[in-house]
Amino acid sequence: MSARPFIKMHGLGNDFVVIDARERPLRLDEDKVRAIADRRTGVGCDQLIVMERARPGFADVFMRIHNADGGEVAACGNATRCVADLMMKEMGRDHLVIETAAGLLDAERAPGGRITVDMGPARLDWREIPLREAQDTNRLDLSLGPLHGPAAVNMGNPHAVFFVEDVAKIDLDSLGPVLERHPMFPERANIGVAQVVAPDRIRLRVWERGAGVTRACGTGACAAVVAAARRGLTGRKATAVLDGGELVIEWLPDGNVLMSGPVAVSFTGELTDP
Repeated sequence: MSARPFIKMHGLGNDFVVIDARERPLRLDEDKVRAIADRRTGVGCDQLIVMERARPGFADVFMRIHNADGGEVAACGNATRCVADLMMKEMGRDHLVIETAAGLLDAERAPGGRITVDMGPARLDWREIPLREAQDTNRLDLSLGPLHGPAAVNMGNPHAVFFVEDVAKIDLDSLGPVLERHPMFPERANIGVAQVVAPDRIRLRVWERGAGVTRACGTGACAAVVAAARRGLTGRKATAVLDGGELVIEWLPDGNVLMSGPVAVSFTGELTDP
């Protein structure tokens, strides 16, 4: 059994185990992912990220995303920034393209050590979320306790954003898992609670499907700003204030969403190959 190096990184406290499998291919089953992600007996992370070879001519690297529960997902904004930072340093460049199951994502180094990623278009049709049946995605017919009428946005993964007076009063640990698996969402959903504090500032907490409440969620921040702008609560550019820090989000006129924020390396180590 040989050692497999990894890097532990985070974006505003949303943390990842990143494994480079471009030279040594790696396939992980759900049990192994859960074992690595376990915060008591493994390394501990919200998501496990595997860097693989991209299709030639399409991108610089392919990013595979596993949630802590073992399931694979198509998008993760904070992880995209982390992988972009690693690859830019390796390649000596300030711009690159990352291939994901959700599509190709452009990333560039921004001032102050921040990384900006074009997360692609905000998808707003009910079929694209997806929802079980046709609904107005600006205000779904969905309620649970103090939460009512969320907006739905797909940012490579499905999000439901509830606007509230005070996010601190919402028991997201209890409400999140129920709403994540509501029958309205055939692929489950990430659940955000958002408080608009200014026309350019949103306080946000997110329950991530398969990971629980995280300190930051990049796609959740994108979804919240798009949802707020659609309702006229903010402009198309705003700062999302998450438990772990701030992300700057801009919904461009062409429909794409830019996300800017910091990344950090926590530590490095080695795993024993399965």
